[in-house]
Amino acid sequence: MSQSFLNRAKNQYNTLSETERYLIDYIKQDLDTIPQISIVKLSEQANVSTATIVRTMQKLGYSGFTAFKIHLKDDFDSSTEFSIVEKIDKKIQEAILKNEQEVIKTIQLLDSGTIEDALQKIIHSKKIIIFARGFSELIAKEMMVKFQLLGKSCELHDDPNIIRTISKKIDKKNIVIFVSLNGKTKELVEAAQNCLETGVSTLLLTANQNSPLYDLCEISLVGFKSEISYFPEYEVRSRLPIQVMARIILDAYAIRTEEKLS
Repeated sequence: MSQSFLNRAKNQYNTLSETERYLIDYIKQDLDTIPQISIVKLSEQANVSTATIVRTMQKLGYSGFTAFKIHLKDDFDSSTEFSIVEKIDKKIQEAILKNEQEVIKTIQLLDSGTIEDALQKIIHSKKIIIFARGFSELIAKEMMVKFQLLGKSCELHDDPNIIRTISKKIDKKNIVIFVSLNGKTKELVEAAQNCLETGVSTLLLTANQNSPLYDLCEISLVGFKSEISYFPEYEVRSRLPIQVMARIILDAYAIRTEEKLS
């Protein structure tokens, strides 16, 4: 049994409530099963709340239940049961690294000159029109709301037929922002072609430089998209690189708006 765990429990015994002491005793009895169960499962089996589990672990000096399991794994290094914890932890670390890479590499890919060009186009436009489909609509909606809060006329369209129709009759004083991860969505490509033919300025936020939208749009910001997907059977890849670029544009516009007012 883990002496480290027992020592911590003994040292903190007087600070624990009756329920927390009961939980410690329960864990002692079934210590070998701990690596294989989740905090929710332990909560059900021990008949205590997940909040009690977390609070008890923190009183013992652990950051949480998972941290407690990792410490147990170190104490039982030769036990195959505890190798499960290490495997799970590595997978989670991979997921964290994936998101970190998408953010860092996207920022590294951005060119300040291109951002400035995009910003000037937005500032001098009469109205912003955003076209987006699928999960990209969530980012587009955030952009629309924030532009409106900053006093900029902005509208969002996500219906395929409306996108096709409106894109044929946009005022040249306006700018169209396309939000598309892969840059291949059919109705967005058609809209970009319409804008090109009528001389309407266009800005693209994407993660695919080799796409029809990239070729058609006047200004393009390209983010980094990881090849790793935890939903391989579905087209629901992370829009994190798009979100990073959208926030940079919004923050930059907010700064320029504030400078103009001061």
